[in-house]
Amino acid sequence: MGKIENLDFKKNNLRKINSFLQNIDYKINKREFIVKNPEGEHAICAGLKEDISVIIKGHVGYYCGGMNQKANIIIDGNAGTGLGENMMSGTIHVKGNTSQSAGATAHGGTIIVDGDASSRCGISMKGVDIIVKGSVGHMSGFMAQAGTLLICGNAGEALGDSIYETVIYLAGKPKSLGVDCIEKTITKTDIKKIEKLLKQGGIKKFKPSNFKKFGSARKLYNFNIDNVSEY
Repeated sequence: MGKIENLDFKKNNLRKINSFLQNIDYKINKREFIVKNPEGEHAICAGLKEDISVIIKGHVGYYCGGMNQKANIIIDGNAGTGLGENMMSGTIHVKGNTSQSAGATAHGGTIIVDGDASSRCGISMKGVDIIVKGSVGHMSGFMAQAGTLLICGNAGEALGDSIYETVIYLAGKPKSLGVDCIEKTITKTDIKKIEKLLKQGGIKKFKPSNFKKFGSARKLYNFNIDNVSEY
């Protein structure tokens, strides 16, 4: 499978396409690839480990970009459940909407969603930055431990339920806040972080002043500020 044009689901199956992207031959200087005709296939671009760019021309199913390391993945369509689950680094950019549990347990990197994200966006996230240009569904940020969730639209019920140390920036309104999630004061550090995320997401119609900050009241778990780096 040495030819780039074979990254087409009408010519090859998921196993062969993923294997090619997971084991890039360093004799090939090319670092930009296009995947054609995905037609909702699950687990596309799972387990990528190299600094490569992949454009997926169409909609993808479950767990696209799962366990990603270093790769820059662009989805020219919508994405199913578990986008970028447990990713470690790199970026995933969805040009459409994404289903539930986007960025679940993700440790690092950046996920950008141009449209809306469904329920439990950022569930148990552990360091990833998630930028949603639209709205998110219920229980987004549930048990979120670290990282940042920036939402330009509204949020469904129980935003940030049982949240730990993830910070949520919301431009719209939450239908309700979850257990132990409260609104907090925006600091200069927050302003710099929001500016960085807006730039990363290519968002120009919002300013830091458009956002409210939400986070943990720290009443639901045993928290010691001296050990914050351990959480």
